[in-house]
Amino acid sequence: MTLADSILPVTAGSLLTASQMVLAFFGVLFLGARFLPGLERSGYPEKDGTTRDYKLTGMTLFFVSHVAVGALVFGLGVSLTPVVRHFWSLFVVANVLSLAIGVALYARGPHERPVPVDFWLGVEKNPTWLGVDLKMFMYQPSLIGVNVLVVAFANAQHDLYGRLTPQMVCLLGFWWAYLFTHYVKEEFMLSTWDIISEDFGFMLVWGDLVYVPFLYSLPCWWLVDETTPFPTFAWALLSLLCFGCLWVFREANWQKERFKRTPSAVIWGKKPELVGGRLLASGWWGIGRHLNYTGEVGVYCCFALTTGFAHPWPYLLPLSLLTLLGQRASRDDRKCSAKYGETWTSYCARARFRMIPFVY
Repeated sequence: MTLADSILPVTAGSLLTASQMVLAFFGVLFLGARFLPGLERSGYPEKDGTTRDYKLTGMTLFFVSHVAVGALVFGLGVSLTPVVRHFWSLFVVANVLSLAIGVALYARGPHERPVPVDFWLGVEKNPTWLGVDLKMFMYQPSLIGVNVLVVAFANAQHDLYGRLTPQMVCLLGFWWAYLFTHYVKEEFMLSTWDIISEDFGFMLVWGDLVYVPFLYSLPCWWLVDETTPFPTFAWALLSLLCFGCLWVFREANWQKERFKRTPSAVIWGKKPELVGGRLLASGWWGIGRHLNYTGEVGVYCCFALTTGFAHPWPYLLPLSLLTLLGQRASRDDRKCSAKYGETWTSYCARARFRMIPFVY
């Protein structure tokens, strides 16, 4: 039997089971975000000068999810393979849930744009339900969700073949490192474009609940049945590449966060250099304007590389991210040019490369 043989079709029964899984998972995380302890952090000033306070429970939920999965799998002997078997029903339910939340967000109003625009982009920047900031919360079912899916695929490989291949172990380790480095400094999210400027509508909800968990777990489909192990040198080199890209991605974001919080904070052992007294030109930000995006695309290339080169489909993951982030980098440049004027022009002369040094 292969993975494809074990996947259940979408039926009324499978949809009912998937609905129970999704609602239980979403509900438990929401209750955790509401009642579990978290870091108290202030956001960045709004246009009216006010600031918003956040309770960041991501690391708490990340830890609790590991305890829960560990207790189920190793303590009670529960297999997560049924999560994979219901994959397509889970996909349908996640889309329906995204649509329902999008409609609920739209209904809160007020409406100043055409219905499709307001529904897609949202009508509020920071909607709160029962004391939980929805925009920050949605990162939890998104990221913890993809982690559960990856672990479930690994569980399926073990159930089918009695072992895990080195490449599956690599993917598990890569994802764990990616998520841990996200949650250990979760406050950096408060400086991102999504949190500062975007309204919260169906676009972001669907991205969190559908796009991220179901697309980002794409390489697993080809890993489960690939039982020929990677040679040691292959997974060792791939690990070095992944952690190198992850360092660029995270350190660039952390440098920006440190600078915004404390403009005098040391970067790479030196006082930060500024262009026009406003724009950071130290560390990665002195080399390129969006190298954080470059590092992130590199990490997702490594996720796909765990499958080797026999199939092109896993590479849709880094390709889609490259398309999205390339477009965002271009949009960011236009916005910064309009905001900073000649100062931005001077900064671009210093940090000449947008995403790929000496190329782009």
